Amino acid sequence: MSLHSTLETERLYLRPTEEIDAELIFQLMNTPKFLKFVGDRGISSIKVAKRYIAENMLPQLKNLGYSSYTLITKSENKKIGTCGLYDREGLDGIDIGFGLLPAYEGMGYGYEASRSVLNAAFEIFEIDVISAITSKDNIGSQCLLKKLGLHKIGITKLPQKEEELYLYQIKR
Repeated sequence: MSLHSTLETERLYLRPTEEIDAELIFQLMNTPKFLKFVGDRGISSIKVAKRYIAENMLPQLKNLGYSSYTLITKSENKKIGTCGLYDREGLDGIDIGFGLLPAYEGMGYGYEASRSVLNAAFEIFEIDVISAITSKDNIGSQCLLKKLGLHKIGITKLPQKEEELYLYQIKR
């Protein structure tokens, strides 16, 4: 799969997140849910979001062939969130993560995108184990992970973080 390959679902295109998606990343990472459940990434402007993409997302895409994917609706050609596979420090295996703009939550887009990314992880990238972490308070994320077939296997902490997170996994 090339660096610019797009995944496709019934209602979405998923393409690697690029610097042109900085406005989406700025909006998404400053939603109340993102700030509460993922944390403040310090994305204070679109310019900072562009730099975040260049420094945090694109290097992994170049090195591993996968990273964050921007979710684009087929019907409106509108960017609505992200879903991706992340080589996260302090976590064994590759982490699946997702986030939607509030107006698009509860419509099944999270499951649709995550299922596509999970299938690509196993079938295209031949990853053996996918992990996921979520805040203990993030019931919506926990439900989606279970629906995807991931199982809670314990509790973990990321480096330099105090919060205990639920750890989920699924094997190919």
